[in-house]
Amino acid sequence: MAMAASSRMWASRAAAYLRISTFPRAFSTVMKDLKYADTHEWVKVDGDSAIVGITDHAQDHLGDVVYVELPEVGISVSQGNNFGAVESVKATSDINSPVSGEVVEVNEKLSGEPGLVNASPYDKGWIIKVKLSDSGELNSLMDDEKYSKFCEEEDNH
Repeated sequence: MAMAASSRMWASRAAAYLRISTFPRAFSTVMKDLKYADTHEWVKVDGDSAIVGITDHAQDHLGDVVYVELPEVGISVSQGNNFGAVESVKATSDINSPVSGEVVEVNEKLSGEPGLVNASPYDKGWIIKVKLSDSGELNSLMDDEKYSKFCEEEDNH
């Protein structure tokens, strides 16, 4: 009996050190000040440019990301259309652009470290930077409260 308690204590300490939760997560992280598409991409706008990635909810459902297909710099993306893919141990999923514009930068780190999408979906795991062609499209995206409700409803079906 003491042996079992000891191994649980060790596992708990190891999880804490590695920053792994030992409890199932009820809700994925949703960041304020971002806009969200119903296909689980986020966009952070700064002037006439935007950073795009997949949400914590999406990466959580995908599982461990093993490959990210990145577009070429200079191509045009259109709101709602595919520009790449994320491959995980569970599935491959298209990445759709939440905004229209020209890709001005891609996150090259993802080629060698695709797991950044899991570890840091809103920071180091961003996918593309876009020069916006129509900022009015942002009005069709969800804010953090609407996106949280959207995810809850989707998970309950």
